[in-house]
Amino acid sequence: MLLVHIEGFLEVARFGSVSRAAEALYVTQPTLTARLHALERELGERLFVRGRQGMRLTDAGRAFLPYAERAVRALRDGRRAIDEVGTAAAGQLLLAAAPAVSTYILPSVLERFVADHPRVEVIVRTGHSEDVLQMVLRDEVQVGLGRALQHPEVALQAFHEEELVLVVAPDHPFARTQRASIAEVGTEQLILFDRTSSYYEITQAAFLAAGVALRGLMELDNIEAAKKMVERGLGVSLLPRTAVAREADAGALCLVELRDAAPMRRQIVAMRRRDAGEPSGLVTAFLELLRGIPPES
Repeated sequence: MLLVHIEGFLEVARFGSVSRAAEALYVTQPTLTARLHALERELGERLFVRGRQGMRLTDAGRAFLPYAERAVRALRDGRRAIDEVGTAAAGQLLLAAAPAVSTYILPSVLERFVADHPRVEVIVRTGHSEDVLQMVLRDEVQVGLGRALQHPEVALQAFHEEELVLVVAPDHPFARTQRASIAEVGTEQLILFDRTSSYYEITQAAFLAAGVALRGLMELDNIEAAKKMVERGLGVSLLPRTAVAREADAGALCLVELRDAAPMRRQIVAMRRRDAGEPSGLVTAFLELLRGIPPES
């Protein structure tokens, strides 16, 4: 059943005339008649009878009319939806994000995105970066956000560089000088978070490279718990700068410079399937917003 057949049926029903409907559709009268006959053959019923007043709907035609109207309306709505997605005016954006990204980076990004695209529905799934990569590969999301994991089928776009910073409680001795050596940190109770994350690996590697043995460790499963322990004076921690920005501004935590350690940084990227082609519409708008994020937003 072709759309032109249904549109022809609706125009003849509206005008009650094949000739006037043909003019409205910019086709010849024989062409429109052929379309009506094709539709009737497919449905197995006559849709019109010709009378003195022109073309009248049969009982079958009247029964079919509301469905034909809905079908054409739905197709037009579908075309409009495609246009809106192409122009980023409406639609659905499917994202996946690693925990630190979804908690500390993504909210401010989505606040701006939703303000610019109020009719867009945004769905966010979370998981470790390895999980995010798998969601991208399975085509469950359009964009994944996490650390830079290489895969031949996935293209990466860097948009943020996260740095681990040493944080202590405001009354800690390090807070007075706001500087400490990595050896001095090694004498403290070090609070680590999420053994499965790359942040854990970066922290361990930094002390190993400096030849510093850690006196004590407290291992937690998330950044928020680590912050609370530091605030209570139960140890010191190396945490993502974006994760502690609010507490540092409020004076609940103090940032301390590590004098003799190389910066501990991790790149955050947007992941997309390579076979998805060039981004367009909503995805383009979102990726452009990501590109505008300051390095330590």
